[in-house]
Amino acid sequence: MRFLLIWYFIIINVFGVQIMRSDKNRAIHKQRRISENNLWIVALIGGAPGAFVGMKVYRHKTKHFQFKYGLPILAIIDLLIYFYLFSLVS
Repeated sequence: MRFLLIWYFIIINVFGVQIMRSDKNRAIHKQRRISENNLWIVALIGGAPGAFVGMKVYRHKTKHFQFKYGLPILAIIDLLIYFYLFSLVS
């Protein structure tokens, strides 16, 4: 079970980084963007740490209040939940 939890954490957070990268590239090239709802859904299902890293690395959504403050708070909550679940699972 730990194996699955670790892989879920890795996959969802890599996806969080990639979705921020993709939206930044789409913004640069004036293409159809990824909705903020979809960005938040990825963050809410555990990808907030990755999305936060992607936000900082690609300097994307850094001026939006909800991303600037909400995403780091959600990332901390996600990490606390992961550590709690990891300590429960044998």
